[in-house]
Amino acid sequence: MTVTAKGSVSSRVRVQQFGRFLSGMVMPNLGAFIAWGLITALFIPTGWIPNEKLSSLVGPMITYLLPLLIGFTGGKMIWGIRGGVVGAVATMGIVVGAGIPMFLGAMLIGPVAGVCVKYFDKSVEGKVPAGFEMLVSNFSAGIIAMLLALVSLMAIQPVVAGLMHVLQSSVGWVVDHRLLPLASLFIEPGKILFLNNAINHGVLGPLGVAQVAEHGKSILFLLEANPGPGLGILLAYWLFSKGTAKASAPGAIIIHFLGGIHEIYFPYVLMNPLLILSAIAGGMTGVTTFMMLGAGEVASPSPGSIFAVMAVAPRGGLLPVLAGVAAAALVSFLVAIPLVKRAAGSMKEDEIADSLSDAQTAMNEMKNLGKVESIVFACDAGMGTSAMGATRLRKLLGEAGLGDIKVTHCAVDEVPRGTSVAICQKSLADRVRASNPGTKVFGISNLVNASEYQGIVDELVALRRDKV
Repeated sequence: MTVTAKGSVSSRVRVQQFGRFLSGMVMPNLGAFIAWGLITALFIPTGWIPNEKLSSLVGPMITYLLPLLIGFTGGKMIWGIRGGVVGAVATMGIVVGAGIPMFLGAMLIGPVAGVCVKYFDKSVEGKVPAGFEMLVSNFSAGIIAMLLALVSLMAIQPVVAGLMHVLQSSVGWVVDHRLLPLASLFIEPGKILFLNNAINHGVLGPLGVAQVAEHGKSILFLLEANPGPGLGILLAYWLFSKGTAKASAPGAIIIHFLGGIHEIYFPYVLMNPLLILSAIAGGMTGVTTFMMLGAGEVASPSPGSIFAVMAVAPRGGLLPVLAGVAAAALVSFLVAIPLVKRAAGSMKEDEIADSLSDAQTAMNEMKNLGKVESIVFACDAGMGTSAMGATRLRKLLGEAGLGDIKVTHCAVDEVPRGTSVAICQKSLADRVRASNPGTKVFGISNLVNASEYQGIVDELVALRRDKV
C-alpha cells in the first residue's frame, strides 16, 4: 500500500511537471497571443472594424510569429538564450509550408533544440583552445540550428502536421456530436490538481488558435478559462460556511472572478473534495450553454478574469459567453450548497491543525535563516498567484519597517538556488523544500487570509530584532 501511494504521488508530480513545462512555453508569450486575438477580432472582415490592410497581420502572426516565439521559449527554458535562438531557427523548419499553425511542432522542436545545444556545450567544455571560444560557440549554434531546421522540414513537419490534423478532426467530431461537455470530467479535476495552466495553454490553446484561424472563434478557449464554476463554489462558502472559510470567501471571489486567478478557489475544493462534483456540474453546464448559443473567443482569456473573457469575445458574441458563465456559476452554486453545509463544522479545526504543523516545520528550519535580504514568492506558473502575493507581502513589509527586503516572484520550479526565504501555497511547499535544501519555506493555505501574511511578517520582524 505504501509503495502504491508513493508511486501515485510520484506519477502525479511527473504529470504536473510535464504540464508545467508545456504551459511554460506558452505563458510568457500570452501577450503576443492576445495581441493577435485582438487584431483578429477588430480587423478581419467579420470583426468590429474591418480593415483589409490591418488584417494582413493576422496570417503571418499565427503562421510564423507565434510558433517562433514558442520554439524560442522552449529552447531558452532548456539552455538559455543560446538554446532559444537555435530553437527558433529549428522551428522555421516546422512552420514553412505547413499550411496550418504549427504550435505543437514548435513545442516539440524548441526543447529538442535546447537539449542538443546543451549536450554539445557540455561535451566541448574545457576542450576549446583559448581564443577560439566565440568561433566555436557561434558556428556550433549555426550548424546545429541548420541541421535541426532541415530535419524539421523534411521529417518532423509531416508527422506533426498529420497529428495536428487528427487532433483537430477529433475535436471537430466531439463538437459535432455535442460531446464537448464531457471534457469537464477531466478538465475540472485537472485544474484542482494545479494543471490548469497546462490544460489551457498547453493543450486547448494551440487547438483553439487553429480553430480561430479557420472559423474566427473557438469554444475551446472557454473550457478551462470559464470562471463560473469557481464563482459558484466560493459563493456557497460565503453564504453557507463559517469561520475562516466564510470570512475569506468574499475576497477570494474578487481575486478569482475579477482578477482571474483561479488558483484561489482550489484550496476550498481540496478542503472538501466532494466539491469537485460541483465544479464538474458547473463546467458541463457552461460548456453546454456555450454550444447551444454558439459562443466562442478569438484568443485565450488569460488570466481567466470576467473582464478578459469579455475582452476577447468576437463581435456579436458577448451575450452567449456571459450566459455560459452565469449558467456555470448557478449550477455550481446549487450543487455546492449541501456539500458546504455538511462540511462547515470541521473546516476551522483542519486549518488550525495545518497551521500548527507548519509552525513546527518553521521551528526546525529557523536556524538556517540568517539575515533576510530577499524573499521569493513562488506559484505554479510564476505569474498570477505569486505576483499578487508578492505585491501584498511587499506592502506589509514596508508597513513593518522591512521595506529593504526585496520581494520577487517566480514559478515553483525556478526558485533560485541559495534562496533564504520562499513563500508558496501549502501544496507546493514540499517541492520547494526538496529542490532548495536549507531554504526557509512558508506554506500558506489561503491567499486572502491576511493573518497568514501578517504572521510571516511578524516572524521576520522578530528575526531581525534578534540579529541586531
